[in-house]
Amino acid sequence: MKTSVLELKHVPRALAARDTRGLIKLVADADTKRLLGAHLIAPEGADSIQTAALAIAQRMTVDNLAQMIFPYLTTVEGLKLAAQAFDKDVAKLSCCAG
Repeated sequence: MKTSVLELKHVPRALAARDTRGLIKLVADADTKRLLGAHLIAPEGADSIQTAALAIAQRMTVDNLAQMIFPYLTTVEGLKLAAQAFDKDVAKLSCCAG
């Protein structure tokens, strides 16, 4: 297994809300990169966990999730950033990088 942990200080929506408490953690199979689990500890995390659940149910890989388009300035965009964090340092990406 492989994990990615993204602090909310890297999620534009959390920065805009001035509340960066929490994190997003993704768990993937190390060989296939298939998403196996997700944890969201965030003030608006309940609004995003359904997207993670659908990604798991559809057997998506973290690469699939990283390439999806998510609305800017939403908490759910953090899922994309957490998926990108498997291979990139998201702290060095611009707000709209993908």
